[in-house]
Amino acid sequence: MSLREEEKRKIEEIIKKSLRSKLENYKPETSSMPFHYRLLGKDRMVLYSFIQSLNTAFGTSIFEPIAEVIAGFKFPVVRRQFEIGNRMSQKAQERIQNIIDELSVGSRVPNKEEEIKMIREVARQGEAIKVKPFRVDLFLTDKNGFVHLFDLKTAKPNISEFKNYKRTLLEWVAIYLWEEPDANLNSYIAIPYNPYEPQPYERWTMKGIIDTEKELKVAKEFWDFLGGDGVYEELLNCFERVGIELRPEFDAYFSRFRN
Repeated sequence: MSLREEEKRKIEEIIKKSLRSKLENYKPETSSMPFHYRLLGKDRMVLYSFIQSLNTAFGTSIFEPIAEVIAGFKFPVVRRQFEIGNRMSQKAQERIQNIIDELSVGSRVPNKEEEIKMIREVARQGEAIKVKPFRVDLFLTDKNGFVHLFDLKTAKPNISEFKNYKRTLLEWVAIYLWEEPDANLNSYIAIPYNPYEPQPYERWTMKGIIDTEKELKVAKEFWDFLGGDGVYEELLNCFERVGIELRPEFDAYFSRFRN
């Protein structure tokens, strides 16, 4: 399955709108870096700073809306920044803590299917605990009614971040099952690109914490899951076309900072 022309147009408009907005509102760092400026040129340093700033905005302003567009042609229900609820059972909270503790000391091997089963067993047991409202970056329901909950993350999380992510993924399950105890669902970490390409994505920091087969989707696996085989490569082509189109605008902007 490939991207339709309508999808490509929407995706490229999202990218262009985000980049132009960033250029229009971007204010370079005011700190003086005389050695760097003389060595590399102020325009290159401003470009570097711009790229760093852009990286932090990619998730919400580019990747999330693009994911919404792509998934919309395959999944009957697609929601971005979807609030799944704010309650879970006391027993489910205790079970999640037990899972996290056992994973942390190595007495348990990550197994998402088993973990969901364990949470489901106690999803409606005990007192209802109110928690802060959880928002899912991307909420999908497929044609079979299976629910997919995605947390989009940066390319290189550290070990403490992975532990927090794991807890969040399990809490999403508990919260959703409190409202829909019979639901078929899974929760995932999605990483939009693989910084180690062409090598596989291998982060030792997630070993023993994340079920890499069942709750992690990286780069091609993520985008092709949303839209079908071949979507990842077509998405890269969309970025390339936008880059070529906007190159004169970028060159004009950063040329203002040449010494």
